[in-house]
Amino acid sequence: LASGGGRIAQGHLRQPKLIVTHSALISAGEGGPQTGTMTECFDCDNCKESLYGRKYIQMDNGPYCIPCYDAHFANTCDECKELIGHDCRELYYEDRHYHEHCFRCFRCDRSLADEPFTCQGKELLCNDCYCSEFSSKCIACEKTVMPGSRKLEYNGQTWHEHCFICSSCQQPIGSRSFIPDKKDYYCVPCYESKFAPRCTRCKKTLTKGGVTYRDEPWHKECFVCTGCKTPLAGQQFTSQDDNPYCIKCFGNLYAKKCSACTKPITGFGGGKYVSFEDRHWHHNCFNCARCSTSLVGKGFIPDNDEILCRDCSSDL
Repeated sequence: LASGGGRIAQGHLRQPKLIVTHSALISAGEGGPQTGTMTECFDCDNCKESLYGRKYIQMDNGPYCIPCYDAHFANTCDECKELIGHDCRELYYEDRHYHEHCFRCFRCDRSLADEPFTCQGKELLCNDCYCSEFSSKCIACEKTVMPGSRKLEYNGQTWHEHCFICSSCQQPIGSRSFIPDKKDYYCVPCYESKFAPRCTRCKKTLTKGGVTYRDEPWHKECFVCTGCKTPLAGQQFTSQDDNPYCIKCFGNLYAKKCSACTKPITGFGGGKYVSFEDRHWHHNCFNCARCSTSLVGKGFIPDNDEILCRDCSSDL
């Protein structure tokens, strides 16, 4: 089904990674640095003060006393804007760092240290607050559609997968095709059974395409000539006793025959004809039997089965 609202706009549900810096502390009074001897100089790499008898933190480029470490290497908390000291439990998300007690939901103030969360803009939100404010609600049961759950969307509305059911058989439609009807939704079999028109000839439902004849629906393949069974959809046709016929069959079965060429006079395609007593002629066949002059619109003389122009009849 079509996509729509209700998805997480920014961020993802994830668990923050913990950084515990105080675990790296070593006391020089308990044996000193791992290299060198007690007689060697052992100073802070920044302030140069002696580290004997003091706690320090070993970095790649050398040891640092606690004040220098906090001043040069500690991150700033994105929430309270204060330094995250060496003795604080630090949490980070993407490029932002937090004190453990500052890593909280922006709305309900719940700690997110051990909770799934998402990020909306610059706001950290617990799952409950995000769903309450940003997740879509199922149009059927009016409950929140939780992130990551299966859902269906159509025309700007959202359903739980199990709530999107056929209005007739009450079965979940799932990924099957469906047909909307006002505020109701039907699976294709139910809609065809309930609403779809039925072909006048075969009585089966019409789901696509078709023709209308005498205000009745027909499948294209069912609308054929009564005589030769040729499909009539998109073709010229006529009828006799309410039955459709192609031009050829109608002409052979029912049309008047030209007294000159004996072919049917159908009148289709702008064809005109002339009638005299019980005889009929195509316009282009209504000619003098002697000189072949067209007699359409002119006087003529019948001579048994022939028709003559006045000039030819005067020679008799």
